[in-house]
Amino acid sequence: MMVGMGRIKGWLEMSAEHRKLIGIPDGHGLKHTGSKSEQRKGRDTDIDFYDETDAEGNVIAQYEVRDSMSIYPPQGTTLSFRKL
Repeated sequence: MMVGMGRIKGWLEMSAEHRKLIGIPDGHGLKHTGSKSEQRKGRDTDIDFYDETDAEGNVIAQYEVRDSMSIYPPQGTTLSFRKL
């Protein structure tokens, strides 16, 4: 299945934003391992899961990143993460 370049660019930008949010140091990797979405209590939430790897490629931490938006005006957004 072909993925459009716009979608790839959007994912790379989001990945960079998540890397900055979490505070991944230079030399460490951030591998996207899964995603899901939830809709409840007036919020639409995208949830992404990541493994942080050290310079040798060993998984040293796992994270959940939540990007949540209100479905009601003014449609405020919240971006947060937690270490699993």
